[in-house]
Amino acid sequence: MFSHLKQDIPSGLVVFLVALPLCLGVALACGAPLLSGVISGIIGGFVVGFLSHSRTSVSGPAAGLVTLVIAATTALGDYQTFLLSVFLAGFIQIGLGVLRLGFIANYVPSNVIQGLLASIGIILILKQIPHSVGFDINPEEDFIFFQRDGENTFSELLNIHKYFSWGAVIISTISLSLMFVYDKLKWQALRYIPSPILVILIGIVCNQIFKNFKPEFYLTEKHLVTIPNVSNWESIFVFPNFSMIGQSEVWYFAFSIAAFATLETLLNLDAVERIDPHKRLSSPNRELIAQGVGNSLSGLIGGLPITSVIVRSSVNIYTGAETKLSTMVHGVLLAMSILFLSSFLNLIPLCSLAVVLVVTGFKLTNLSVYKSLYKKGLYQFLPFITTILAIIFTDLLTGVLIGLCISFIFILKNNYKNPFSVETENLNIGETIRIELPNQVSFLNKASIKDTLWSLPENAKLIVDASNCNFIDHDILEVLEEFKSVVALEKNIQLNLVGLKDHYELSDQVQFVNILDKEAQQKLTPDDILEFLKRGNERFVKGKWSEKYFKHQVNATAFGQNPIAVVLSCIDSRTSPEIIFDSGLGDIISIRIAGNIVNQEILGSLELSCAKIGTKLIVVLGHSNCGAVSSAIYALKDGNIASITNKIDKAIGTSDPNSKQSNSGNEHIFNHVVKTNVLNSIDEILESSEFLKRKVDAGEYKIVPAFYDTSSGEVQFFHSVQTSPKSESMF
Repeated sequence: MFSHLKQDIPSGLVVFLVALPLCLGVALACGAPLLSGVISGIIGGFVVGFLSHSRTSVSGPAAGLVTLVIAATTALGDYQTFLLSVFLAGFIQIGLGVLRLGFIANYVPSNVIQGLLASIGIILILKQIPHSVGFDINPEEDFIFFQRDGENTFSELLNIHKYFSWGAVIISTISLSLMFVYDKLKWQALRYIPSPILVILIGIVCNQIFKNFKPEFYLTEKHLVTIPNVSNWESIFVFPNFSMIGQSEVWYFAFSIAAFATLETLLNLDAVERIDPHKRLSSPNRELIAQGVGNSLSGLIGGLPITSVIVRSSVNIYTGAETKLSTMVHGVLLAMSILFLSSFLNLIPLCSLAVVLVVTGFKLTNLSVYKSLYKKGLYQFLPFITTILAIIFTDLLTGVLIGLCISFIFILKNNYKNPFSVETENLNIGETIRIELPNQVSFLNKASIKDTLWSLPENAKLIVDASNCNFIDHDILEVLEEFKSVVALEKNIQLNLVGLKDHYELSDQVQFVNILDKEAQQKLTPDDILEFLKRGNERFVKGKWSEKYFKHQVNATAFGQNPIAVVLSCIDSRTSPEIIFDSGLGDIISIRIAGNIVNQEILGSLELSCAKIGTKLIVVLGHSNCGAVSSAIYALKDGNIASITNKIDKAIGTSDPNSKQSNSGNEHIFNHVVKTNVLNSIDEILESSEFLKRKVDAGEYKIVPAFYDTSSGEVQFFHSVQTSPKSESMF
């Protein structure tokens, strides 16, 4: 914690200078003793800062609780009874932290948090502009849109001309210019002086110059920080009225303070983590315990309720704080200021502090955030903008709740429109609709799932796949049960429920399997089968493989097979036909031999596949980077390998790639030999098998050449071969 003193001490000093008038302003807005805000600032800085896990969050009295403090003080009758509610609220927060309820912060959408940050930035700019020109009637931390004096944020801007001070304008202009160019200055000495501290010193010096040389520009006490004189701490302590602990209203406001302070703290904590350049996470449960201890202590000695405060935390981060030592330093300085530094601090112009907050506001509402969320679409942008407008025109908590409501509406709509994937697959058995449920299926998905199921056409084939689900809401299981037992039966829908075996309400059931029976197999034409293979390879290339459900296919093919095609391919491990054509168990007869050559055994296997098993399409499949073709090109004849390479030699001798080569290089020549070898194998099949030649000539069977690219996974089909003459023109 002490390894970053050169960053943390200056940051703590800047936060202290900004926080001091804000603490006094909150106390003034609440109608509480003026120093009660400073007490809570000291506790929030040192005690909460020490106990908190956050490195950058700064706690203190918050403007968001002003209305609640006023209501509680009025209802309870006196400030001491109100302090009892604050004291009890702290213990309630400790209980929330012990029960680990801080997780609720994780359910606030990021666009709402970003809206909170951007809105605070806008409010800082709008609320500090009057102070920067000398209009200092309202407290520094009066951030609510409708002010106590009957004005609002915008009408207050129109009143600036009534209270315009040229001295404040000059100081603000110099200070603002300095802060914008400060980081670009190359002076070595400036590395050790944060720009906000320099701005405040310049403000003090300028005002003293005005006092001596330009009295009409001099800023009087009402435009300066005002700390009351305190001789000792005993004069500012106020203690709770414990005799009222049995009153129901005391407990009502205790729970109210705890709830609002907890919500604001968790929101601010999330927002602080978002603007932290190191993106460090902190424990929300430990933060609630720290806040609870702080509130109990604050209520015990006369302070206001404490929360994490985004304004001070933002200043802390943007001035370079690295650890929570900065927060603790700010708390210590608050304590020292009341006793020892009031005469010096009362020289600081409020317009100087306003400039620091205006620059912080610009950093919080950066234009790039708006552009980024706009590009993400309406679902992200609209809750973001709504949160900003709601906070500006109401207050922080009300605005965030409105933003959450808008975001929740979009979440409901998004879950309705796209809670699961629906795909129509044209499988061997015909068109099949497949619904894949996501990892978590809640009641939010009920309406869309029900609409999808009930709108299915009659006689459809449907697969509902819940294999990836870790949780399925009971409401969804009821919908599936109603559909299975009533709708599917009435509309003659064949239904496969998969992945539901762990849910006692439903179990897996399979009414159809993607396996052809004999009748369906014989109805297919060779062109139909070729189209199935092309679509299968297209799915393979795109990575959109169809679900196979092999266990069910094993059962369905246990006593017979009805494949659609026979593929003669190489033994290469990368060319498994079942995989590259995305086929299921029993769909393809695969005959594999090095170099996809033909011999008597291969011919017998092909005739058996067609004549006895019922396939009508033969695919001879070559591939790029074929080891057998490479061996033939390099005349490898060792042992029995010659029986393979001798057959491929014919392709090397008869192909004439020169006219095709152009600028394609050696790869094109090699692949040309592979394709020629495929055609030679087809010619040999038709020349050596009278049965297959007769069937091909009659149009009952079809033999097609194909080439598989091992780099892309794509299969290229050539023109079908109907007769035996050589057809080099096919390329």
